[in-house]
Amino acid sequence: MNIENVFEKILKKKIPSKIIYQNKKITAFKDISPKAPVHIIIIPNKFIKNLNYINKKNSNILSEMIYASVKIAKNKKINKSGYRIIINCNKDGRQKIQYLHMHLIGGKKLNKF
Repeated sequence: MNIENVFEKILKKKIPSKIIYQNKKITAFKDISPKAPVHIIIIPNKFIKNLNYINKKNSNILSEMIYASVKIAKNKKINKSGYRIIINCNKDGRQKIQYLHMHLIGGKKLNKF
């Protein structure tokens, strides 16, 4: 049995979200628990579980996600002050939802880690 996760439900419009960028390959929307004034989630439109499932055939999705994050950062006017993009992978990497996703975070001075 395939149980849809929250990102799949957002893509299928079963859960409302504030989509701010979308094309044929990726979707970006506001995080519901933002850690900064700008906190955007960027996901591929086709399911990929996590970074470990990137291969030669689908690796172009990462460049698409990064390109979208740069466009969004410019649109949100955080490109000059700075921002962070994060991809977590699996439990020890703090990946909570098993669907490849990127966090774009900015709009304030971010903590060191």
